This record gives sequence, C-alpha cells and structure tokens, in this order.
Amino acid sequence: MGIQWEQLPQSLRDDVEMHLGVVIKAAAPARGHTAGAGVRLLHENRRSTWLKACPTGHPIARIYERERRIGLILPVAVPAPRMQWSSTAHGWIAMAHTFIDGRTADLSPGSPDVPKALKTVASLGDLLTPCPPGAPPLLGHVRNLVGKAHSLLDDLDTMRSTDRAIYTEVLDGFDPGTLTGTTLLHFTLYPGVLRMVGPNATGPATLILDWGFACQGPAWVEPVMFAPWLICAGHSPQRTESMLTDLAVWQSAPDDQVTRMIALWTLLHRYKAAVGPTSARAAHEHAARAGRAWLGHRIS
Repeated sequence: MGIQWEQLPQSLRDDVEMHLGVVIKAAAPARGHTAGAGVRLLHENRRSTWLKACPTGHPIARIYERERRIGLILPVAVPAPRMQWSSTAHGWIAMAHTFIDGRTADLSPGSPDVPKALKTVASLGDLLTPCPPGAPPLLGHVRNLVGKAHSLLDDLDTMRSTDRAIYTEVLDGFDPGTLTGTTLLHFTLYPGVLRMVGPNATGPATLILDWGFACQGPAWVEPVMFAPWLICAGHSPQRTESMLTDLAVWQSAPDDQVTRMIALWTLLHRYKAAVGPTSARAAHEHAARAGRAWLGHRIS
C-alpha cells in the first residue's frame, strides 16, 4: 500500500488545503498507485482531486517531477485531467489533478472502447505538435530500453538462441539518436492510463492519465508503443496493424524503426518478467508474448 494522506507531513497537508480547500475525506481508489502517495481527496468546497506525492529523495521522484513539469505545459486541448496545484516544497514532490471517476479501457476485440482509444491516440500527434518547451527528448528512454535489451541478450540463459539471433539482427546498427521529432509523447500508453468516462460525464470519452514518462520525439512512436496492448487484449498482429493503418500518424512511420521499437518494447517486458516484482511477472510475460507475436508477424 502506498503512503496515505495522514502520513504526509503536516506542512504539506496544510499547503494542499490552503490551495484546494479543507479535506473532509481521503481514500485510495481501487486502481491503486505506486510506492508514493496516491490518494483521492474530497474537499469541503465539493472539489475532488487526485493527489500524488513522494519524497524528493525517493527512487521514483524523477518520474513525479517529470509529470509535475508536464502538467505545467500540457495544452488544454489534450484529453487529460488538469493539474490543479503542485509543489516541490516540504521535501516532497506533490501534485493534484482533477479526479476522474471512470473505468479502465477495455481493449478486447469487439469492445466499443477500442475505436475510442485509437481515435484518442491518433489525435495526440496534432494536439501535441509542436512540442511545448520543456519536455526531455525521447533519447533518454530509448537508451534505457537498449541497455535492458542488451543485458538480456548478453545473458545466455534468458532465451533461446534462435530468439536471441532474431533480436540481435533486428537491433543491429540501431542508433537511438535517429529517433528525433517535434511531438510531445506520453510514451507509456496502456489500458490502465486510458480512463473511460461515461456518457453523462463532461469532456471526451477517453482521458489519458499519468504523464510521468512524457518526452519529445517522432509522433509515430506513440501508436507503436500502444499497439502491443491491443495484441495483449486478444487482437491478432494482422488485425492490429490493420487498425493502425487507418491512423495518419502511422502512415509516416519508417518500417525498420517500427520493428526495432517493437523489439525493444518486447525485451523490456521480458526483462521485467525476469527481474521485476514476483506479483507482476506473469503480466509482463504475457505482454512479452504479445510483443514477440507482433515482431514475428513483421519479420516473417
């Protein structure tokens, strides 16, 4: 369980209440959160916010700080909860967004959420180009992915030699520095950050949460990093690529770079399945199988 409202420093809680209103109820919604604080606050002025906070020295502080900075520059037109307040005082990185009462997107075949989610993903390229100033480049993320990929490929016990040969060939000569662009990317779109709001809610049908990995890069990277989750949900690689073909941003994607990013996405989940928390390993193994199926479709 993450850090609760009552466990936060009194000075931080006072700051929250001074800017957003006295808190009359605090609860952690079922969707959970990371090791920091993730709490729904109900204020006496009937405002409802989602508070995220972590100590400045915490290992995930850089992710919180990036999300806080992105919240300051994210265009109003983007379908995302608005950041109402943020702070780096009190030894904590904290931010409060409008709380969205909805549900996680269902990406399974036949779900009405699928076309809505794809439409939202497709819209981001236009809404976030040019990239607002202040976002870090994609290069840092890709170098991290390449590092994890090579740590797996160098471990002769982690995968079959045939798989190792395939990944090595796909990534041979890959230069992360070539992935430049002028679009702000969420970069980690998956069902859990796609919040579906009901027909009586104000705003778009799909809202995008958690911008802690946002970066600047080419617009086509967004659908590539999202598409494996469609395969995880039950779509075939062929059907997934067919759906992507309808997206203008996909049509400009270079085939070789797309294949390399799929390989990196897959190896990331293989890495997490090997070294991540035991409770999450099965989910990462499932994701890695989906990514490998897509990679196999493209290189067959």
